[in-house]
Amino acid sequence: MSAVLLPMTPSGEVDWASFRALLEGTVAAGLVPAVNMDTGYVQLLDDATRGAVLDATRAVVAGEFLAGAHVADAEGDAWNRDATVRAMESIQARGGTPVVFPSYGLSALEGADWAGAHARLAETSDRFVAFELGPMFVPYGRIYDLDAYRGLLAIPQCVGAKHSSLSRELEWQRLALRDAERPDFLVLTGNDLAIDMVMYGSDYLLGLSAFAPEAFARRDALWAADDPRFYEWNDVLQALGSFAFRAPVPAYKHDAAIFLHLRGRIAHPETHPGAPVRPESDRATLAELARQLEGLL
Repeated sequence: MSAVLLPMTPSGEVDWASFRALLEGTVAAGLVPAVNMDTGYVQLLDDATRGAVLDATRAVVAGEFLAGAHVADAEGDAWNRDATVRAMESIQARGGTPVVFPSYGLSALEGADWAGAHARLAETSDRFVAFELGPMFVPYGRIYDLDAYRGLLAIPQCVGAKHSSLSRELEWQRLALRDAERPDFLVLTGNDLAIDMVMYGSDYLLGLSAFAPEAFARRDALWAADDPRFYEWNDVLQALGSFAFRAPVPAYKHDAAIFLHLRGRIAHPETHPGAPVRPESDRATLAELARQLEGLL
């Protein structure tokens, strides 16, 4: 599964034509697109734009897609179950699978209550994905302990969880727990600094794959075929991830826009007006990484 960048114009509007092209490219690569995620600036969008993203996705994607169910709140707010259910229903009504996006209210819950909140969401949804997002991505991010994660495994409607701690060790612990207690549960790595977690049993829902979904699909095929060229492809993609996801991590979205623009995939290299930016010097490094990737492709 691959997050999809929401491209922007120089005036700060959504570039819908480029967005549709990215969706088409993701589906053509054989990956499941995920929209309204952190890579899609979901926390910076208003409700109307989030809905427009879902409509555009449904118009392009005939099969499966995921989307972030985001609730805008503030520090100190209580978790709003009804608002979360409405966000999930908006996605489900268009045929998508909701990803329960973190919020201040949800992340303020302690482990058992956090898992219990997802159990309450299961009362109105028969399929959704949970999301542990580290504070390096958003200020209300939180990674829970294994007891809380075990609570997710006990919810049949929760088919998996995206794990974005950027920690191999924490993800290995989740894989071991999954293997012991619920082997069909998807541990969806969001570790863009360790994309080889697929070698250990993780599936993925990455932001990095938004840079080049066709390259990730090719890497995956090499791994499935036990082809040693997997490592060469993985190394080039990991070099891109290590550069783009350096601190401050949220600025990776600007690098994604520059990289996709350099490769002719989107019309403009701008990021969302409310998102952090990278220095102009990033362009030269991204151009070299694009050259290396094109050499493999």
